[in-house]
Amino acid sequence: MPNDFADDVRRGLTAARKFLLPQYFYDALGSALFNAICELPEYYVTRAETEILNAHAAEIAEAFQPPVRLVELGSGSGRKTRILIEALLERQPELEYAPLDIDPHILDLSARELTNTYERLRVTPLVGDFHDPANALSGSANRTIVLFLGSTIGNLDPDEAASLLTNVRGALRSGDALFLGADLRKPLDVLIPAYDDPLGVTAAFNKNVLVRINRELGANFDLAQFLHRATWDENLGRIEMHLVSRIAQRVHIATLGIDVDFAEGESIHTENSHKYDEASLRDLATRGGFNVTKSWMDSRGWFADLLLTVP
Repeated sequence: MPNDFADDVRRGLTAARKFLLPQYFYDALGSALFNAICELPEYYVTRAETEILNAHAAEIAEAFQPPVRLVELGSGSGRKTRILIEALLERQPELEYAPLDIDPHILDLSARELTNTYERLRVTPLVGDFHDPANALSGSANRTIVLFLGSTIGNLDPDEAASLLTNVRGALRSGDALFLGADLRKPLDVLIPAYDDPLGVTAAFNKNVLVRINRELGANFDLAQFLHRATWDENLGRIEMHLVSRIAQRVHIATLGIDVDFAEGESIHTENSHKYDEASLRDLATRGGFNVTKSWMDSRGWFADLLLTVP
């Protein structure tokens, strides 16, 4: 992972249009900041999906056709997953759960909490990137349900999202399924504050990637000289997050042996969050080799969870 981080930082900050990959938000501090974002009144995403799971857990668990095992891509703290775990443990004597996450700290903490809470739950934590899920999906006597919650699919461009679904599909057997969370299009006065909150928690989350580069790669980014910016691209249907240089400046990254020049107003593109509608979700499922078997939405129609099955 350290070599991947260094290589990706070099690639992103020497590109003609500078970028950093969003998975590098999630060190211990970044994960804590994201958990704080989920508590913000402006950030509707977690509450909308939690509403779906609380309202329909029994129906969703039945649709999974237990007994099953769960594999979760980008599991994070696993707070929402507990709702599904409890619903499944009411329907099968024990449950195997394999969470996959890039942050070993949050993964270890979550696994210990889950094991202590549910005595019939067997947890096998896996440190890794959800872009390559094949190892996490191998080997189980039960049907596999892959969870990809929280609209993380929106961080990927459409071709990348379809490629990920194709990779997941290729590792699944007949009868297995993918349970996918996706954020839906909605008014800008709801969208923008969710990614640029007045308290500045999302800004701190965004800037944390610079903190990591300073700490792990010996850089000298001055965080005060970068602004967090969230914008909506109507043509691409996505929120974009950027870190914008306030001034013309040069940043030295000692481990990489490079200097990175920024013009005043130049940005580092750090994250996308694509928003979907029914047609684009069905198109994504088809491109990935799945059928949309069933879907659930929250009461405001802001978020959807879909059960995608292998044809």
